[in-house]
Amino acid sequence: MLRSETDTGSALGRRTMLAKIIREQVVGRQTELVAMLRKHGHVATQSSVSRDLRELGVAKVGDRYVLSDSPPGPKNDFSTLKQFVRARLTAGTNLTVLKTTIGSAQSVAVAIDSAGWPEVVGTISGDDTIFIATAGALEQRQLGDRLLAIFGR
Repeated sequence: MLRSETDTGSALGRRTMLAKIIREQVVGRQTELVAMLRKHGHVATQSSVSRDLRELGVAKVGDRYVLSDSPPGPKNDFSTLKQFVRARLTAGTNLTVLKTTIGSAQSVAVAIDSAGWPEVVGTISGDDTIFIATAGALEQRQLGDRLLAIFGR
């Protein structure tokens, strides 16, 4: 029986299986991980696997995924990332854009995703830009206040 990827219990089971696969096999592509998870009865997409890899603290070393030896750090510690954020802008009523130094957008976006802020629907990052989606104008204002308090921008 295939388990739904959105069920919380299934997400935990999928992450447990994902960690087991990474520990026991050399895997270098997310599409391979999706296929392996399906063989073990877990429904997963590339995006859910990507989220799971971040949540598990998995890194890519060379051409393979590896589990970190240390547990992920605090989910709300932005002190080391503050230096990389250059500007905050809004686009419409539910999109906030953060401009960062070149090469640091992904790290800042992962920290925002990991923080689990209720007003954030999701993030997309490039090399020096992060798009942060919120459900609406109220959530965008809440996010703006939070970002101002953290990054001073």
